This record gives sequence, structure tokens and C-alpha cells, in this order.
Amino acid sequence: MRKTDFAFWTFLLMTALAGATTLLNVSQTYSATSPNSSLYRQLDLFGDVLERVRSDYVEKPDDSKLIKNAINGMLGALDPHSAYLSAESFSDMQVQTRGEFGGLGIEVTMEDQVVKVVSPIDDTPAARAGVQANDLITHLDNEQIVGMSLEDAVKKMRGPVNTPIILTIVRKGLDEPIDIKIVRDVIRINPVKSRVEDDIAYIKLTTFNEQTHANLTKAVKKLRKQIGDKLTGYVIDLRNNPGGLLDQAIAVSDDFLNQGAIVITKGRNSEETQRSQARNGDLTDGKKIVVLINGGSASASEIVAGALQDHKRATIVGTRSFGKGSVQTIIPLGANGAIRLTTARYYTPRNRSIQAKGIDPDIVIEQELPEELKKRNVKPRGEASLRGHLKNKDVEKEESGSSAYVPREPEKDQQLQFALNFLRGKVTAPPAAEKATEKKKAESGKESKK
Repeated sequence: MRKTDFAFWTFLLMTALAGATTLLNVSQTYSATSPNSSLYRQLDLFGDVLERVRSDYVEKPDDSKLIKNAINGMLGALDPHSAYLSAESFSDMQVQTRGEFGGLGIEVTMEDQVVKVVSPIDDTPAARAGVQANDLITHLDNEQIVGMSLEDAVKKMRGPVNTPIILTIVRKGLDEPIDIKIVRDVIRINPVKSRVEDDIAYIKLTTFNEQTHANLTKAVKKLRKQIGDKLTGYVIDLRNNPGGLLDQAIAVSDDFLNQGAIVITKGRNSEETQRSQARNGDLTDGKKIVVLINGGSASASEIVAGALQDHKRATIVGTRSFGKGSVQTIIPLGANGAIRLTTARYYTPRNRSIQAKGIDPDIVIEQELPEELKKRNVKPRGEASLRGHLKNKDVEKEESGSSAYVPREPEKDQQLQFALNFLRGKVTAPPAAEKATEKKKAESGKESKK
């Protein structure tokens, strides 16, 4: 149905390009009492403006760009995650979800007409060059981003391997913008990284692409063989994981569950509600699990954390997640690319909305910031702070996101060190974490009574 609706819009708009006569008069074929009469009057307005621009603008405009920008404006006004994808961008996205693509290695979104870094991807040119979450990119090779669409900005950041690009970045805490030179490279995303921490299996999921579930299965088998009978438990690190494919989040959650719901998606209408169920079979044979999250854990990461938390299958440690609790469906438009449209919301198995709220950890462990970051006084940002985000009517107060800082050195990583000691039974929770956790439980109680 949705595909038909958008094809109809496209037909009307393309009719306008052919001459605008049909579009300008389309509402005349409908009675004033028609339920769609208001819509067609608005299309008349669009046609009037389109024809005025085409005939009177100081320079002859490109018709295809006019329509493309109109579509971008329409989708961009819905929420921060709906967008139009050109045929080229659609193709790039398909390559990206397969786990290999060309570029800099950053997850980005558009905010206040500039590109905002959601998270640099580990072991990519952007991460090595020092790009940080929440950086605002204002210029690309000295060309101002204001006026560009997100698609155009991303396209400009991509290019031939081994070619440089200069990003001008505004970073909170710095008085002046900084220029960062990055050399493009082929970005091969291995979504699963693992290592042995003595008696504990450490697994970091960096994204949810088509390889995540399969690579996780391999990592678990490899670690079990390496550690042997002394295996105490698992740390699943979802910090700064921006999400990805829904089916992969479901598969990963299922890897640790034997039964029950994994995630509930609710669309506009009640008949669109879907519930994903776990199948019998736990990769870890019931071993203890700690899941690490922070302000950079979003979308698919929040689905996994929420599912394991609700089933009490894992202890969630860290700080509040990003709070992106909406489903984007990719709707192909043939040779014209595709649209990414928000079509539903995510809910945990206990029917908790993730949107603009995020997942609160069972044990709150605040990561100590280095002096440099303390001086900048960077305010954590989450979904609730994004302009035009979907509102969450299920909570008294929208509040999502937290610090996304993770030290490179494991020994300085307080959240990781706590998780390791927790699994070994050496700690429960420090006093500060206990207070924060009790506060979180009290707030959750208020919301459930609402």
C-alpha cells in the first residue's frame, strides 16, 4: 500500500514537470466534500510554486533537482531518520549493509543544516584521525555544508581510495573550528571483535550488518575452545554501536535466549503490530552475561539490550543508551532510488518504548573522562535532543543518551573492568552506581504506573 501511495505522489509530481496543467487542476476533478480535497488543494499550491520557480527564477533551474529537493524537504520534516535515497545512495546502502564500502568510516545524521557525527567506526580512517561522536561537520574541503542534503554530503565524503578530504569540525569546548585531514580507504566492517580476558569471553559488536549473527556464532565457538572449562561468562560490548539491520538484532538476541519475545514493533495501525519470538538454543549454554551500553548504543543495540534485560538473561552495565526506538523501512522506487521511511516503533518484550528514552542499565557505571574532555563540558546528546524526533507519550519525561566516551586502553575502561569483576563475583555495584540504579528503578516504577 505504501509503495502505491508514493508512486501516486511521484506520478503527480512528474505530471507537474511535464506541464503542470494536470497538477494545477487535479483538485477540480474531485468534489469539495471529498476526503482528499484538502490534499489536492495543497498539491495545487505545490504546482503553483513549482511553475513560478521554473518560469521566473533568475537562472533556469534543474527540474529533477527541484523535485528531489521537494521530496527531501517533505521526508526531512517528518523526523530525523526519514530520507530520500537516490539510486546511487540506495546502491551504496545495500553495499554498506553487506559489510564493505568506500569512505571515511563515520555514522552521520543531519542536524541544524550541518552533518553531525553519531559515531566514528572503530579502526577506520575517521576514527584514527580523531573524529569524535557529536562533532559537527560544517565544511568539506572548504565547501560549506549548509544547503546540502545529507545524501549530497555523504556522497562528497566518499571517493576514490587514497584520496584526501578535509573536514572542518565544530566541537563543543573548542573556541575555534578545527580542520581534520582524512585519507579515504575501503571500509571493511568486521562487525564482531573478540578476545580472551583470562576466564571471560569478551565480544564487541560494532554494527549490525548481514555478517553480525554469523560472525558472533563463530566468535563464541572460538572463545569457548580457547578458554575451555574455566569459562566464567561473557561480556557483550554494545557501546557506540549505532545499530543496523533489525533481523540481525533479532538473531543476536535469539543467540542468548531459549524462549519468549525479543522485540515488538508497532505501526500506525494495530494490525501492523509484530512480535518476534526466540527459538530454543542458547549459544552460551546459560553462562552469565554482562552487556555494556552507553550513549552511542542505538537502535538495534537497544533491541538486544532491552530483550536480554527484560528476560533477566543479562546484566546491563554502563550508562543510558541513545534512545532511537523507531523502525525505518526502505521502500524501493525502481530506477529513482528509494525512500527510508519511519514506519513503526520498537518496544521491549515488557512493552517498554525505547523511543527518546533509551535503555537504562541495571548497574550505572559512569566512565571517568580525561581532563581534556572535562574542560570541554560536552553535553551528552540522545534521540530526545534531536530536532523533529518522534515524541514518546508513554513516559513522563523524555530523556535519552549519555556519554559515549570509551578509553582505548582496556585497563582504563572502568565499565569493562567492572563487568569483568562482576562476572567473577568480586563486586556487586559501587555505592554511586547503587544510588543511580535505585533512582532509575524508581523512575521506571512511576512510568509503569502511568
